[in-house]
Amino acid sequence: MSDNELKAIKVPEPSLRRLPWYLSNVKLLKKKGEHYVSSTQISKETNIDASQIAKDLSYVNISGRTRVGYEVDELIAVLEDFLGFTNEHRAFLFGVGSLGGALLRDTGLNHFGLKIVAAFDVNPELIGQAINGIPIFHSDDFQKKMEEYDVNIGVLTVPIEIAQDITDKMVEGGIKAVWNFTPFRIRVPENIVVQNTSLYAHLAVMFNRLNFNRSSK
Repeated sequence: MSDNELKAIKVPEPSLRRLPWYLSNVKLLKKKGEHYVSSTQISKETNIDASQIAKDLSYVNISGRTRVGYEVDELIAVLEDFLGFTNEHRAFLFGVGSLGGALLRDTGLNHFGLKIVAAFDVNPELIGQAINGIPIFHSDDFQKKMEEYDVNIGVLTVPIEIAQDITDKMVEGGIKAVWNFTPFRIRVPENIVVQNTSLYAHLAVMFNRLNFNRSSK
């Protein structure tokens, strides 16, 4: 199957979520001196069935060798490219509160291809400042800055009361994808990509399962 044919296939979201786990584990195996890795080895590290791993990797343009597995360096390179980690995706961040500020300070995002180039807020104490070298502008300057920066991703860390309003302004301004960290389910046109990453929702699941495990003993 050619690269173009692979790109035409819409990879199931569960598979996309698992591929970075495989990448991290293969990198760890490389540090341990491994040159080849099999689905069975990755399975032992991730507790994911080897057949599922093989199926997930079938979406990636790589093939393993019988009884040997995948060449480690090649698998790392192919996965990083497939996941978009080798390309630079420039983003604006909206809402420089505690979470927004933490994301601006997170230099690890750059290693995965996301570069936040500017942030927006309405707090006069923040406007004109910079965090980790990233300038903070007034939210009213968003449209003007869209003309200055090559950006198509918006990171949303604003209070829920204004989440939809800011989202609407982002979309109107030309943002094509929103990484939503608020617990508010934003509404966007069908052609806009949204990834919801609510810390509170994940907490709720964790607390619920923790309580369930306690009550079942």
